[in-house]
Amino acid sequence: MADTVLRKCDGPIATLTLNRPDRFNALTLELVRELTGAFWELEADPDVRVILLKGAGKAWCAGGDLDELLALTRGTASQRRGYLTSFKAMIEAVRGVSKPIIASVQGVCVGGGNELNVACDLTLASETARFGQAGPRVGSVPVFGIPQDFQLLVGEKKSKEVTYLCRLYSAQEAEAMGWINRAVPAGDLDRVTGEWAREIAEKSPTALALAKRLHNLHHNLSSQAVDDGIELLTFFWGTEEAREGLTAFREKRKPEFHNA
Repeated sequence: MADTVLRKCDGPIATLTLNRPDRFNALTLELVRELTGAFWELEADPDVRVILLKGAGKAWCAGGDLDELLALTRGTASQRRGYLTSFKAMIEAVRGVSKPIIASVQGVCVGGGNELNVACDLTLASETARFGQAGPRVGSVPVFGIPQDFQLLVGEKKSKEVTYLCRLYSAQEAEAMGWINRAVPAGDLDRVTGEWAREIAEKSPTALALAKRLHNLHHNLSSQAVDDGIELLTFFWGTEEAREGLTAFREKRKPEFHNA
């Protein structure tokens, strides 16, 4: 079985690549745990100064794996809580690693994939990339940074727009909102990402670690909200409403949501 995360080091720059191109790099529990471990292993490597996060194939990350999420809606609360707790550990690794992490995004970056993107320190994207959240459209809700950190990037009204409407936004629109740092021509993405990484790698690693820690202040203060969100989503994913949303998405039809 192929690794779900590929690792490569080039001097002070390490690259992690989500490696499920046939499933648009959708996040399985296996991938989430492997990526979390990879971040902490790179944290322990004194030669690594910057980490790049990429996606194999046409997409960066299409969110949670649909088959796994549907199985969770039919499973136990303990199984759902375990998945969500592992997802939180991945986000906390992105935030907790002292080295800057740059998301280099091509294709779609939606749902849980966008939550991972928001946690990264910087984001460069191809002009053909698309960003968004899918939660309420598929019977779910983002709890990892969207109601907390994302509002700081785009503002409360825009954060609610992205969450409620579940539309896709171009990289240019995302840049204008402050969602990402820069949209670049598709052919220039690797070059520009490499330039940013090399420039950062020349800076004081201790100063960068301290700067990242200071920037995480608001995120750390909102950790209780994430824990509350895990419990709410653990409950919600066990409902018929959540199952209908995910099933309809798989069957490519409009869901039929009814008030409880």
